Amino acid sequence: MSYLLPHLHSGWAVDQAILAEEERLVIIRFGHDWDETCMQMDEVLAAVAETIKNFAVIYLVDITEINWALKDKQEFIDIVETVYRGARKGRGLVIAPKDYSTKYRY
Repeated sequence: MSYLLPHLHSGWAVDQAILAEEERLVIIRFGHDWDETCMQMDEVLAAVAETIKNFAVIYLVDITEINWALKDKQEFIDIVETVYRGARKGRGLVIAPKDYSTKYRY
């Protein structure tokens, strides 16, 4: 059923999908189209997509296409701290402490 839902193929595309929606909730299923559990989830998502289209949009992301690992503990701590501080201030969007757009070449 994954063929019925739009896919995002890069980190940049995920970011743009989130930023483009000001009113609707963005639902993203991260996983593999071939995974049995994801297939079950995709069936549910495809079945409700039309019903919730006024207040939510659904995307699928194949994690093998945009997956990269953090190799530095401090870098991870910095990201978590930035998100935590932003959330405490009621922000829905925070700026990463480091620019990942060119380093990992999504």
